[in-house]
Amino acid sequence: MYFKGMVIVFIAIAGFAFYLYVRNKVREARSEVAKEKIIRTIPFGFSSFGIDISHHQGEIDWEELIQEQGYDTIIHFVYCKTTEGTDYLDTKWYYNRKNLIKLQVPNGAYHFFRNSDPTVQADFFLTHWINHPEDLPPMLDVEYECADNPDLISAMRVWLERVEEKTGLRPIIYTSLHLYETKFQEDLHDYKFWIASYSRRPEQLDTDERIIHWQFACDGHLPGIDHRIDMNVSKILIQQ
Repeated sequence: MYFKGMVIVFIAIAGFAFYLYVRNKVREARSEVAKEKIIRTIPFGFSSFGIDISHHQGEIDWEELIQEQGYDTIIHFVYCKTTEGTDYLDTKWYYNRKNLIKLQVPNGAYHFFRNSDPTVQADFFLTHWINHPEDLPPMLDVEYECADNPDLISAMRVWLERVEEKTGLRPIIYTSLHLYETKFQEDLHDYKFWIASYSRRPEQLDTDERIIHWQFACDGHLPGIDHRIDMNVSKILIQQ
């Protein structure tokens, strides 16, 4: 009876181990298929791929995305929303920041620019973003069109220069292709740009050295993230 019982226990353990093995293999196969699907959507000819996120993506399971699913081989950089205007702190900033540092994913912080005091905006951003030596340059997200060009650009320069003065890092500017062509292309020559364009590849990508990142889609899907994400490519090789 004892021997028979041991055989039953052994068979049960072996069966469970086989189940776990098969389940893991199925997960790995599904993950590889998902990775290939993402890779096929990435425009050819760029050095790095990355995402930008905020509270709109909810609570991201970074462990699943980076470690369990192995997307560290695909995602070279992540930018996280930190602040907006003079008083809005993104509710997922500290959570995302902590996990990205823990998982050693190259990351940067961005501020959503509003039509208000740029010095106060810069100081508010700097209150919550304490830069690490390995951080990517901070980013200024400029999307509104209500200000006159000279006033808008002047306010942007106040924010950009103050952040650079305090951190030693020159920020980059994120904006739409339309705003770049109509407001910034003939100015701000001493800054790099991150351009959003979903319907077409910007012609300036190949000729304008100021454009270093291109946001080519806003409807990406990745494991561990329940909502759509922005997808980006970069001319710069960003490595862990």
